[in-house]
Amino acid sequence: MPRGNGTGPIGGGLGGKGGAGGGRMGGNRPGAGAGGYCVCPSCGTRIPHKRGIPCYQETCPKCGTKMVRK
Repeated sequence: MPRGNGTGPIGGGLGGKGGAGGGRMGGNRPGAGAGGYCVCPSCGTRIPHKRGIPCYQETCPKCGTKMVRK
């Protein structure tokens, strides 16, 4: 409580993020959790995310483009 008045830091929630959500670290950042999909930004193909392998290291089975996390 920075001001000593019991209000605490602005933003609230864990880590002051105000509830970012979307996995243990939130969103599509590295380490976003085991679930989810890797999506091709070119053709839209979705494949299940494999634990321990970042989506940007996966290639699309249809067109060969690097995948992104969704």
